[in-house]
Amino acid sequence: MQVILMEKVVNLGQLGDVVKVKNGFARNFLIPQGKAKRATENNVADFALRRAELEAAEAAKLVDAQARGAKLNGLTVQIVQKAGVDGKLFGSVTNADIALALVAQGHQVEKAQVRMPEGHLKQIGDHTVSIALHPDVLTDVIVSVLGEQ
Repeated sequence: MQVILMEKVVNLGQLGDVVKVKNGFARNFLIPQGKAKRATENNVADFALRRAELEAAEAAKLVDAQARGAKLNGLTVQIVQKAGVDGKLFGSVTNADIALALVAQGHQVEKAQVRMPEGHLKQIGDHTVSIALHPDVLTDVIVSVLGEQ
């Protein structure tokens, strides 16, 4: 299916690109999220008229994300979980736990923005986790996992 991207999508394209994606990806994710529209003649013409407005909105989102990223960069978040004697957690620290701790500190972060490439945290100690506030803004946060007996 051919779609027009209404915002930058990682590993897919920039604002205004016409790309070919699988039907399910377009119907189930891109179109409902407002990230794309079908590439019909009417939608292409409508996008051409609204292009400057959409680019200005995208630039405003980028500036906002950069400002929030500057506040988050290098921040340390402490999370307390039950742990055994050897430092292994009974369970794990997930992206939802990290997002909840950041929201408690007054930062606006969703769990989908927390990137954990090594998976959930299962050991006591300090771990570096990335926060993707925008496709172009990636900041690192230190998560300090403390053990509770």
